[in-house]
Amino acid sequence: MRESPPMEYRKKYIQYLASYALRFRRARFRLFEELVSDFGGRPVNILDVGGFEEFWTNMGFDLGKHTITVLNLESEWKPSTHANVKSVVGDACDMKEYKRGDFDIVFSNSVLEHVGTFDRQRMMANEVRRIGESYFVQTPNYYFPMEPHFHVPFFQNLPLAVRQRLIQRFALGCMPRIPDPHEARKLAEETRLLTKREMKELFPDARVEEEKLVGLTKSIICIRRGGGGKRSSDYSVN
Repeated sequence: MRESPPMEYRKKYIQYLASYALRFRRARFRLFEELVSDFGGRPVNILDVGGFEEFWTNMGFDLGKHTITVLNLESEWKPSTHANVKSVVGDACDMKEYKRGDFDIVFSNSVLEHVGTFDRQRMMANEVRRIGESYFVQTPNYYFPMEPHFHVPFFQNLPLAVRQRLIQRFALGCMPRIPDPHEARKLAEETRLLTKREMKELFPDARVEEEKLVGLTKSIICIRRGGGGKRSSDYSVN
C-alpha cells in the first residue's frame, strides 16, 4: 500500500536528518581516532556508554582489531552481531560492575543529555571519570538555536508544560508523537541539554572541544587523554 504524502514527506525528512547527523558524527569521530592513536597502534578496549553497534560500523572503525562493550538500559538493549562487540545491560549513572583499568577508553556520544536531571548527569560524569583514565564524551550545546532531537528552534527554552503539549500533539524531528501525557512529560524532562560551563563542571580534568556550525557551537566534546598517551594536563581547556 502506498504511503500517504505526509508519511512519505516525514520519512524523507528523517532520512535527511540522519544523513545530516552522520556527517557531523564522522567529523567529530576524527577527534576520537586521535585519542585511539595515543595507544601506539595496539588494540584498544572501549566502553561505549549508551551507544549502538551500528555507530561503530558507520564510522568504519576497525572492529577486527579493537573491542567494544556497548552498555544500555534494558529497554534500549540490542544483541551484538560482531564477535568483537559485546552488548550489555547497565545504568550509565551507576556502572558499579566496572573499575578503572577495565577499559582503555570510555566513550559516549549524545547520551548525557538523556539521563535526566543535572544531578543524574553528574552521576554519569562521575562514573565515566572513575572508570576511564581516557574518555570522550559529546553532548549537544544548550545554546545552539535548533534543538537537535525535536528540531524546533529554541525548544529547550520553552516551559516544561509547553514542551510536553508539543510532544503530545506532534511528531517532532526524529521523535514520534507521544499522546500519553505522562510519557510525553517524561521525555521532555529527561531531555536536558547542557552548557559549556556545565560540561566543564562535570569534567574538570578534560580538554573541551567545540563543534561549530555557521560560527555557532553545535555540540561540546570533553576529552581526557590518559595513560595511553598524552595527559589532559598537556592541553589547555577552552
